[in-house]
Amino acid sequence: MTFEEFAAGHLAAARRFAAVLIGDQTWGDDLVQEVLVRAHARWRRIGSMDRPEFYVRKMIVNEFLSSRRRTWWLVPAGSGTDIDQRVTPDHATSQADRDALLTELGKLPAQQRAVLVLRYYEGLSDGRIAELLGLPLDAVNVKAKTGEGVGLIGRAEAMSCQAVALIEERINT
Repeated sequence: MTFEEFAAGHLAAARRFAAVLIGDQTWGDDLVQEVLVRAHARWRRIGSMDRPEFYVRKMIVNEFLSSRRRTWWLVPAGSGTDIDQRVTPDHATSQADRDALLTELGKLPAQQRAVLVLRYYEGLSDGRIAELLGLPLDAVNVKAKTGEGVGLIGRAEAMSCQAVALIEERINT
């Protein structure tokens, strides 16, 4: 049996075993990854055994036990506020920006909304937009540059990249 065949046939069971052993799926996956890296390096010997899955399971248990013995150095001393003073961004802001922009887009007439989306989201030229919508070129320019559209685009350009990505995600769904 090759290592690839073994991994394809026994990976799911090894992951479940490690997750139950550790009590956490993510740590269990990390443990299995560490063990499989070592098993791959020794696969000639392990693969020649009658039941290599038992040996790999034993490797998982041994790694679990040895990792529990050495985790004391992973636990930082002091209080949590002493360790991490980073400021994390508020993801609700980008969500609110996205919702506000989509609300404003929804208030525009359909043709003006189409012009703005084709121009700023799709990046099309005014000539291509005019062709797609069957409008004169001057009408495309007017719709792109009138009142609400200009304010809306100013707000969109001021938003963070993350909010724009969220808008794209909502538009795509």
